[in-house]
Amino acid sequence: MKPVAIVPAFLTLLLLAGNGAAPAKAAPAGDSSHGRQVFARCAACHDLNTGATVLGPSLKGIVGRKAGAIAGYAYSPALRGADLVWSPANLDAYIASPTRFVPGTQMAFAGLPDAKDRADLIAWLQTATH
Repeated sequence: MKPVAIVPAFLTLLLLAGNGAAPAKAAPAGDSSHGRQVFARCAACHDLNTGATVLGPSLKGIVGRKAGAIAGYAYSPALRGADLVWSPANLDAYIASPTRFVPGTQMAFAGLPDAKDRADLIAWLQTATH
């Protein structure tokens, strides 16, 4: 009797999935022109281009900046202690629910629940602040 090769179920699924299946699509890029409109909700508290502090810290150059890094702004201990950089993914999570992403933040914003609005806003922040 010859030995029978046993293929684990997960390997079989991987082999079948890779056999002619289309690769997963990347998330669509945000629409920066719509993001500019979404930013109107942020503009009451955040400057975008001059670097001035309004009620909240300036968002000029936010993408790629370390959180809590603007000198002279009184960040909450939670945000100052958060070891994070404002990547598009981190911005998305924070904008969705600031208090869930950084418990103890003083950001008085309930969050932006619509994923498309967040993607568009982040696209605007990436183009408008560099």
